[in-house]
Amino acid sequence: MSADFSQLTDRVNEAQAQIQATMSRGRDELRAQVEQAQLIAEQQADELRANTTQTREEATTNWQAVQDRWHAHIAQLHQRAADKKTERDVRKAELNAETAEGYAQDAIDFAIAAMQEAEYAVLDAALARADADALTGGR
Repeated sequence: MSADFSQLTDRVNEAQAQIQATMSRGRDELRAQVEQAQLIAEQQADELRANTTQTREEATTNWQAVQDRWHAHIAQLHQRAADKKTERDVRKAELNAETAEGYAQDAIDFAIAAMQEAEYAVLDAALARADADALTGGR
């Protein structure tokens, strides 16, 4: 940037010296110098346009690359979130299954205990009846 500014200063000083020298020249010589200056100015304008176009294309390409990287990053974040959600859903489903299986086992254990209790109650009732019949003389 500093070198460009120095170059600009040199060009201004050079142009100023040429303009002062030209003022003392004749009309034909002045016309030739104007045409030369116009030609140089057009060449520089063409170079500037070419550089601007190239810079614009590079900027567009770079911007597109930044956008592509950003979109890939966002897609990766979304995929990670989806993976975590799936992982949480799998863990939740596994926990639900384990809870349901535990409840089913408890219900089976309760039913077995209830059957044993019922068997005991029936046998105890039968024994009580037999004792009562024995005491009453078998009526």
